[in-house]
Amino acid sequence: MKVSEPRPPVIDELDARLIALFSERPSIGVLGASRALGVARGTVQARLDRLQTKGVIRTFAPTVDPAALGYPVTALCTLEIRQRLGHQAVVDHLLAIPEVLEIHSTTGMGDLIIRIVATDNADLGRVIDTIIDDTHVVRASTSIALVTHLEMRTAPLVEAAAHRA
Repeated sequence: MKVSEPRPPVIDELDARLIALFSERPSIGVLGASRALGVARGTVQARLDRLQTKGVIRTFAPTVDPAALGYPVTALCTLEIRQRLGHQAVVDHLLAIPEVLEIHSTTGMGDLIIRIVATDNADLGRVIDTIIDDTHVVRASTSIALVTHLEMRTAPLVEAAAHRA
């Protein structure tokens, strides 16, 4: 069996500190970050540009809370689809539904897992009806999230990536 060569780290300690700083204080700006980290402004800008080009940092957009917008109900829905035409027809259908926040192709019992939101349980029924109103969707199985114990996080992953050898 061939042993694969270890990959070089994608980020280093300074990159991790820069990502952490912008995660904690998104409006700090390049100058503020350079002062906080004790490095040149050009270094901060070059690092940010490189991290964006590599896709490590996807966006500086604000994080929106669906509950604060009036959508306090979150659910995960597993979809089984007719696969003759692939996933794209269903994905296109789901993209037209504003309450669909995420779409993931999966292995296992279902074909897609989606995260959806609704204003209340009755509205969740409406959203699910809209989702399954597609000839390519065979079945949907939905679980309502009662309590979110951990939102999507990346800080521990960034830290681990910076320390990987």
